Amino acid sequence: MQLETLKVFCDVIETRSFSKAAILNFISQSAVSQQMRSLEERYNHKLIERGKRNLKPTPTGDLLYETAKEIIVRLEGLEKVLQNHSKNIVGEVKIATIYSVGMHEINDYVSKFMRQHPGARIRVEYDRANRIYDSVISNSIDVGIVAFPVRRSGIEIIPFINDDLVLVCHPNHPLAKLTRIDIKKLSGISFIGFERDIPTRRAIDRILRTNRVKVDIVTEFDNLETIKRGIEINTGVSILPQMTVQREVDLGALAVVKFSKQTYQRPLGILIKRGREITPVMQRFLDVLSEEI
Repeated sequence: MQLETLKVFCDVIETRSFSKAAILNFISQSAVSQQMRSLEERYNHKLIERGKRNLKPTPTGDLLYETAKEIIVRLEGLEKVLQNHSKNIVGEVKIATIYSVGMHEINDYVSKFMRQHPGARIRVEYDRANRIYDSVISNSIDVGIVAFPVRRSGIEIIPFINDDLVLVCHPNHPLAKLTRIDIKKLSGISFIGFERDIPTRRAIDRILRTNRVKVDIVTEFDNLETIKRGIEINTGVSILPQMTVQREVDLGALAVVKFSKQTYQRPLGILIKRGREITPVMQRFLDVLSEEI
């Protein structure tokens, strides 16, 4: 029997859910069910009562849980002690971030960390911002990175980096000839936007409302890469973080125009569950995020 199976069993008992245990261990719900069946076959005892609306351990399951939990806690404590006494940073950091940040903003930081600590591992997942907050709270991930972070109970926000928002258009668009533009000049222009529930879209809408600018939104997408493809075929213009379009600008596929009277930015924030224990490998990754690249 593997220790991972015991951990999954403990997570099932603690969450009262096969699906939640699957999320915590990055496996499928069917894999959780299979592992629970293998435990019951190994000990020839029913360990979990599977009601329609309720899941709870049997008396034998309670006994196994108490012993398994003690083993897991002691093992995790031993690993932390060994890490603290080791000069080498080892272990895994689980990160969840929005797609644009994962593709453009943190690659250099991840690469630097891996060069410095080849014995460590980083797992990067892409998700929507609202689900990243939930994953931080549930301890499904160690670190979350989102745009326009908002305060939530139980979450600590560490400022990361700010990226200038710029007008992005096709190189043949009339506005591409400009180096700077007054944002008020965008009234009535064909515009490609993010979907309305995305934080960057809400921030851009606030900027436009503040300046009394009404654009003509011709289409909306849920990710930045699709917006860029729309601009490349000259469907419309958009306002995007400059760092996320630099590769296309260098290739001549897109053009950027900065705003003339004010600088607008997209702040990124690092999300950590408040009060959680920071492992050495996690602390070192946070240190790297605070360094200049």
